[in-house]
Amino acid sequence: MMMVAIIVQCQDWVDKGEEEGEKVEDSTGTRKDKIGIVQKSEDGSVNGVDGRLLMSDNVDNNTKVDYTPFGKLPDHLLVEIFVRVPVSEWAQISCVRRQWANVFRGECLWQAALTRTYPLAHQTKRWPGPIPRGLSRRRYTALCVSKRIFALDGEIDEIVGHAYLFLKEQLEFFDMPSTSSILHGTIIDQFIACGKSRDIAHELASQIWLAVLDNLEDNEHTFLILKRLALEGDVFLPYPYTKSIKVQWKVFEKLFTDFRDCFNRVDYYDVLGCAKNKFEPIPSAWLGY
Repeated sequence: MMMVAIIVQCQDWVDKGEEEGEKVEDSTGTRKDKIGIVQKSEDGSVNGVDGRLLMSDNVDNNTKVDYTPFGKLPDHLLVEIFVRVPVSEWAQISCVRRQWANVFRGECLWQAALTRTYPLAHQTKRWPGPIPRGLSRRRYTALCVSKRIFALDGEIDEIVGHAYLFLKEQLEFFDMPSTSSILHGTIIDQFIACGKSRDIAHELASQIWLAVLDNLEDNEHTFLILKRLALEGDVFLPYPYTKSIKVQWKVFEKLFTDFRDCFNRVDYYDVLGCAKNKFEPIPSAWLGY
């Protein structure tokens, strides 16, 4: 239904151009408006081609020539249409046409989406710290994460989103990510550099860890990362650079519930031994290989 709405919207742009735009008639009787969208000629053809044949082969360069209104819409009009479509459908839309995919790769669409959805984002100054802000697409993603996962709405929301993306990418896309102490310390340093107290920095970092652990994909890579986090030796660091008990508990809980069948006997008892050293007592559901 949403794609139909887009088609109707695009056709409205074309029809409006036919009715109100300045027309120029060429030698074939085909009319063009000022923005260059080809209009129907008097015999009902499009650009001299029967309207039923909207796509034809270009033998010279072995490509398809598109005679539909979509093939003539400039990028800035596509941007205005796409930013009005729910974000959940953007991935599907970007797969429809190569031109549309290029629009989503560009900066213009994300700047427009950022302005439309988060108008105050452009007033945010660049912040210090180890986690950069990035371009418009990165900023838009970070703000969406903050709003949907953490339900934040304020000056801290974008920084939390960037910290979440940083940690999630480190755990998901690197075979040997940095130790959890380094990752946790980086997040803490980011919040402290932005003027947050140690208590707030520690609480926000814990929320980010818990959210990332809950949203990791259930695959072998995640199992190996969680097992590595569980088997890391205790490092004595000053507050707030130590991970909270909630975060440490979440690692073992996911291993013994979501990935229980992935263990071999040796690994299971190694991880169980670490759990017994950290927590007392441990849930009975964690016991039994």
